[in-house]
Amino acid sequence: MYALILVRYRRPLVEVEAVTEAHRAYLNTLKAQGILLASGPLDPRFGGAWLVRVQDENPLADLDTLRDGDPFHKAGLANYELLVWNVMAGKDGLDRM
Repeated sequence: MYALILVRYRRPLVEVEAVTEAHRAYLNTLKAQGILLASGPLDPRFGGAWLVRVQDENPLADLDTLRDGDPFHKAGLANYELLVWNVMAGKDGLDRM
């Protein structure tokens, strides 16, 4: 199962940038674990998006855990929209990633 995490900054960008290095380190850890498939800032930079793998059973619990571990969340810098995604077209390509 896959999911999208949409991140929207709730604080000025200067405050976000002070935590960005820790945030990216967290994402690199998720990438190394095979959880994070893709991520990056939105343009214009008012937030970002993540494409992640979650378990088929209780995917919302996985999404809560991913959000809660993010340094942006811990610092109160962002709001998160957690979307379980039932991929139909292109699933084979994602499964190979």
